Amino acid sequence: MVSDYPVVDFMGRVAEYTPVKYPMAGMNSHHVTVGIYSLETGKTKFLNTGGDPEHFLTNIAWSPDETQIYMAELNRGQDRMEMNCYNIQSGEKEKTLFEESSETYVEPLHPIRFSEVNNDEFYYLSRKDGWFHIYKYNTDGKLLQQITKGEWEVTQILGFDEKEKNVFIEATKQSPLERHIYRVEVTSGKMEKLTESEGIHSGSLSSGGSYFIDRFSAPEVPSEISLISEKGKKVKTLFTAKNPLENYKLGENKLVPVKLADGKTELAGRLILPPDFDSSKKYPVVVYVYGGPHSQLITKNWHNSARWWQYYMAAQGYIAFTMDNRGTNNRGRAFETAVHRKLGILETEDQMQGIEYLKSLPYVDADRIGVHGWSYGGFMTLNLMLRHPEVFKVGVAGGPVVDWSLYEVMYGERYMDRPNENQEGYEETNMLNHVADLNGKLMIIHGVQDDVVVMQHSMKFLRECVKQNKQLDFFVYPTHPHNVRGKDRIHLMRKVSDYFIDNL
Repeated sequence: MVSDYPVVDFMGRVAEYTPVKYPMAGMNSHHVTVGIYSLETGKTKFLNTGGDPEHFLTNIAWSPDETQIYMAELNRGQDRMEMNCYNIQSGEKEKTLFEESSETYVEPLHPIRFSEVNNDEFYYLSRKDGWFHIYKYNTDGKLLQQITKGEWEVTQILGFDEKEKNVFIEATKQSPLERHIYRVEVTSGKMEKLTESEGIHSGSLSSGGSYFIDRFSAPEVPSEISLISEKGKKVKTLFTAKNPLENYKLGENKLVPVKLADGKTELAGRLILPPDFDSSKKYPVVVYVYGGPHSQLITKNWHNSARWWQYYMAAQGYIAFTMDNRGTNNRGRAFETAVHRKLGILETEDQMQGIEYLKSLPYVDADRIGVHGWSYGGFMTLNLMLRHPEVFKVGVAGGPVVDWSLYEVMYGERYMDRPNENQEGYEETNMLNHVADLNGKLMIIHGVQDDVVVMQHSMKFLRECVKQNKQLDFFVYPTHPHNVRGKDRIHLMRKVSDYFIDNL
């Protein structure tokens, strides 16, 4: 049901047509169901998912006795979800346990998790109150209790203790820039923080819940792995990584808060200064941006999650800056869904607040600001270059989305709805409609075999630039899909770096 999209492999004696199935926003998507394969008979029983075939079947879980399948079913518009139960022998739906709906979108990310002491109860991680929290249901779909609450996110359920009196979780309760491990009493919701040091903690719970492995990283700590008791007492340090950068001269890396125009919302930014920084001098800036859903570039991980390329650019005499805008992860549903139906608009406004912060620094050369990003970051690079040509002198956009109507169904329609439902939004976010404002030096880079952001995006942008007599640079990576990996990555980052060094 999905059209073949042409991808060409140019490396043979004769170039080979290697099509992929690529359903674009608003176009046909395949109608799917779920099959249960029997190892004994070799036969497959398909579930009768019925209803509107334009749906998504996600987050599949088995019942404890393996006679039923539970899964979240989303309508194609992704604004309504049903948690359904199916009998695997008959393939028929037994019941709908509950529904969730939203004016923006519903995005179930975690399958239900059955209780190990009561087969008629399960736990579900949902954002229905605006933040990811744990809810306990019975198999009739009755909500028994909301276990965790507050303006913070549960990012992971690690497991339970032996009698399931407590659930162990990773959460952002301390700060959206940190992750800590907590023990939560199931009946009362009472929480106890089990990790102390500021930074990012991720855990693996032992069977029975008596111990957990804590994998810890912080701005000054590459990696530390410890064995911790269920009450938070460190039993043993299992591993401490040496600092592989101890012999390198690095510039100062610091977190900087950036407030939005409302004076309340605070965004997280990261600033890396050149190694021999002199506050009396003026320095150019290279902004690294992503800015899309499910991303968080600033955390209190090692070096505040900086990319090593940013240190390299700092060593070449540039200030390296990155900031997480609205639409990114772990700040609640309202923060993330604010960009719905208008991708790139609020994100660009937020990034410009970061630019205003940079301009307020006496050592920033406001006439020499560049920007680089890949994929959604490539889209954001184009937004910044074209919407604010008076600010950005140089940009490198890698694998950029240019027109959301050319992007795939599930992601594209989740955040933009279908093109015929949001014509104004698709028009305003289409970078082809802003080419006339291109003023600075721009290079686009694309993988020839890209089956995520297909080459058509860049081709259309290049064609529009030619039509409007706008000059730009273009470079492709044959054999590479959406990301340039392996040793060719070195070539890519040298290409990107040289573009700024030559032009900024």
